[in-house]
Amino acid sequence: MWLLAAVLSAVFAGLTSILAKCGIKNTDSDVATALRTAVVLLFSWIMVFVSGSAESLTDVDSVSLLFLILSGFATGASWLCYFKALSAGDINKVVPIDKSSTVLSVLLAILLFGETGHLPAKLLGALLLAVGIFLMIEPKQNAVSRESRKACVYAAFSAVFASLTSILAKIGINGVDSTLGTAIRTCVVLLMAWLVVLLKKKQAGLKKISRKELSFIALSGLATGASWLCYYYALQNGIVSVVVPVDKLSITVTIIFSFLVFHERLSRKAFAGLCAMIGGTILLAILA
Repeated sequence: MWLLAAVLSAVFAGLTSILAKCGIKNTDSDVATALRTAVVLLFSWIMVFVSGSAESLTDVDSVSLLFLILSGFATGASWLCYFKALSAGDINKVVPIDKSSTVLSVLLAILLFGETGHLPAKLLGALLLAVGIFLMIEPKQNAVSRESRKACVYAAFSAVFASLTSILAKIGINGVDSTLGTAIRTCVVLLMAWLVVLLKKKQAGLKKISRKELSFIALSGLATGASWLCYYYALQNGIVSVVVPVDKLSITVTIIFSFLVFHERLSRKAFAGLCAMIGGTILLAILA
């Protein structure tokens, strides 16, 4: 059951990007992020009460709470940039850049936490990921459009904030139940997402969202929540070194669905990049 849960976690995570892309064709990305976060927040607190970790809420110390809040802000910034990137570019280009957060997280973990065990192999895994990302972010035959460049920039910022999320969460989650920590972080993300909407005066866009796109945004949030639910179940009951790589390979699921839904094909060069990313991810997971 735990292995099935890990596979479902990757499937739902892959579906998240596809459903999000469908939900922001005509909807402002900031508004879509705020709506999606509300659905994810509901899932997060359901996880807290189902796991029984709500009772330990009063035991969270001020230092852990501070880093969980900072992690939430980093997550919110990452999601806002990610949705901007998805609205402007192809999934096959945006997702690999976003996944480069794994490379940044590995390097930051080595520098900040002294995780130097198997260092040559870790650096090789990070290098494979970096090479794979470079191969997948290939320009089209014609000049790269302004929108495509904009998508790449937002995706890069998404990766930076995502890596900061992992580092800050690692500090904040110390001594705190992971499901409770996730729920606290999601509260911050929701607050940040709606604050951006209000500051940019985009709340009027809520009335313009079609039922179809609203449905896809909600489904994207449900997919994220379902992914987290399956992921934590798999971590709790299974082998971490197996669960983590299976979940990280959600990029494969995303690319398969992007071909089926949006007919976004991979060139031979991009396919080689995908294989390098898969190899690097598996190598890093084996060393975990």
